Amino acid sequence: MTLAKTAILAAIGAVALTLGACAESRMHLSDDFGAAVKQDKLAQIADPDAKYTGNPAAGSNGPRMADAVDRYVNGKVIKPVTSRTASIPTGGGGGGGGGSQ
Repeated sequence: MTLAKTAILAAIGAVALTLGACAESRMHLSDDFGAAVKQDKLAQIADPDAKYTGNPAAGSNGPRMADAVDRYVNGKVIKPVTSRTASIPTGGGGGGGGGSQ
């Protein structure tokens, strides 16, 4: 076989392998493949026509929020109340059964 024939056969083989990779097979996928992702996406999309009943949230009080912005701009922000955690006494170990009998 000549060098030209070998090159042509190699090119044909490369094209055949490349086209074989384009074949699509769904034999290993179930019919509901991707359903969980679709359901998760739908759960995270807000309803553009949502109707809310009752009192609005506390942060949606316009005059109160305007006062807060004014205090921020003028440097008179109300400091939040500090909270404390419970204190747990620490000390030397008093328990354990490490001794001999």
